[in-house]
Amino acid sequence: MGLFGNSSSAPQRPETPSPLDDIATPVSLWSDGFGRLAIRAVQIIVVLLVVIGIIWGIQQLTLVTIPVVLALILASAFNPIMRAMRKRGVPSIIATLITLLTIVVVLGGIGWLIVWAVRDQWDTLYSQAQDGLQDVLAWVGTLPFEFDQAQIDEWIATATDFVTSAQFGSGALAGVGAVANFITGFVLLVVVLFFFLKDGPQLWEFLLRPFRGRNYARARRVGDKTVTTLGSYVRGTAAVAFVDAVGIGIGLWILQVPLALPLAVLVFLLAFIPIVGATLAGILAALVALVSNGPVNALIVVAIVVAVNQLEGNFLQPVLMGRSLKLHAFVVLIALTIGTVVGGILGAVLAVPITAVVWGAIQVWDGPHKPARWARQKRAETV
Repeated sequence: MGLFGNSSSAPQRPETPSPLDDIATPVSLWSDGFGRLAIRAVQIIVVLLVVIGIIWGIQQLTLVTIPVVLALILASAFNPIMRAMRKRGVPSIIATLITLLTIVVVLGGIGWLIVWAVRDQWDTLYSQAQDGLQDVLAWVGTLPFEFDQAQIDEWIATATDFVTSAQFGSGALAGVGAVANFITGFVLLVVVLFFFLKDGPQLWEFLLRPFRGRNYARARRVGDKTVTTLGSYVRGTAAVAFVDAVGIGIGLWILQVPLALPLAVLVFLLAFIPIVGATLAGILAALVALVSNGPVNALIVVAIVVAVNQLEGNFLQPVLMGRSLKLHAFVVLIALTIGTVVGGILGAVLAVPITAVVWGAIQVWDGPHKPARWARQKRAETV
């Protein structure tokens, strides 16, 4: 018994691997570090190809995609109104017609104001801004510093081409180049917006039919976050743009700067392009003030624009839009650059809300308040 006990309790020596085992084990070229890097590179290339294909398809079908995107944005912005009327027992069709009529009246009124304020005085506004730019360049020539005149002329030509381009002028007012396309796109926008307002939840539920379980819950969260983000962004941006236009317009009116109303309208429009729009509107207002009222009033206009922009960035945007929608300035600039290259002026306007939607979807990817794993904030390392 002692013999059996000793034999059973004795520790067993681990078997040493045979050299043949390493030879028999198959080695994969994709299992080492370089192989994993190659796999990631191929995956990134595939994703980029898909994104490029989607962008190319959108560019080829702008007559359809632009009205659909704008309808989605408007439906998201007016979603609280629809939800409030449904809770009060208003029939869906009546609520939809009331909301749609409100949207058409508001957009029509804004469009009429823009055309009325800018169309008849655009030439005067442009000539005033150009004269102001020439005055600035003449003043720069009196400085003790030397500037490359060829580079200055190139900057002037670039700015002139941008300001006088069809995208900035007639394209920004009409929305599309041709009147026929504008009418078709507007009619499609109204029709799509009607169905988004009336049957938006049902349409989204239909699109979610292929999803099950966790994927279904995630898609629901992403959809709700998209509507909330777009609505908050559009309402907040419109409110901020209105405050900017009123504040700068009152300042121009007090200083008796000519073309105060067209400049205020341009401020409202350009406010939908973050950072760049406010800067461009301030430059135009200052140039007009420089030509008409002199350098002192031009400096006062610059001070007013800076003060309004500071009020907007530090108070209005956090209150009206929420800090969760406030993207970093670097992200905004990159999004604006990509949007402008891909879609021109309209791309610059839509770049930031689309970026905000993508970031919002990432924030609820793994739960209602749980971002995707790679996007979660890490604890600071203690030294």
